[in-house]
Amino acid sequence: MNPLDIDLALPVLGAILAGAVIGAEREYRASPAGFRTHILVSLSCALLMLAAVHQIRWLSDTPGDLIRIDPVRMAHGILTGIGFLCGGVIFREGFNVRGLTTAASLWMTSSLGILFGVGFYSLAIGGTLVTVAVLAAVTASERLLPQKHFARVVVRYRRPHAPSLRDFRAYLTRSGFVSSSISQSLADDHLELSATVNGAHDNVVDDFTSALIHDADVVGFDYLPHDI
Repeated sequence: MNPLDIDLALPVLGAILAGAVIGAEREYRASPAGFRTHILVSLSCALLMLAAVHQIRWLSDTPGDLIRIDPVRMAHGILTGIGFLCGGVIFREGFNVRGLTTAASLWMTSSLGILFGVGFYSLAIGGTLVTVAVLAAVTASERLLPQKHFARVVVRYRRPHAPSLRDFRAYLTRSGFVSSSISQSLADDHLELSATVNGAHDNVVDDFTSALIHDADVVGFDYLPHDI
């Protein structure tokens, strides 16, 4: 088998370029899987699919009527294995879940490697361009698409001056938040009230935290933004 064969070189080169372009975007955003990881994923998928498509070349000692070429089975095995790799880049950080977009980009990169491996160049190139466009448009989508902003608010009051649950909910509403159920706990000389709130925009948060800082009855507070 000649490694410089155009039928082998083009899929390998295309897979490397696709992985490099997508990986460069992920590297720029400091994702858990970056430039090299995406290249390796795309390249490995393309090589495995090439081996499946051209297995008649490396099964040279096997009678031709016994060889059954079934690249779909190889593709199923690849995507199953990529699922484990994608799961490794998803992790929880406080209330946030990180790595979902990177996992999706790895899954997409593996799919592109499969397409290059079977020689479906038009779909593979188009998929690469669309993937890069979607990943690069994250800033525009966050600005244009409506989003809910959630956060966990925990406020600790001095025991004699702690507000009731009704008053605390009303205070959150006046501050611009929509609150869900409120929990409370008593420890030492202070009462802790906590709630998950919606409407956590920058200007609302700034005014809210400023008011808490200047409230003499507040002994401490936590503001933890998160996505749900």
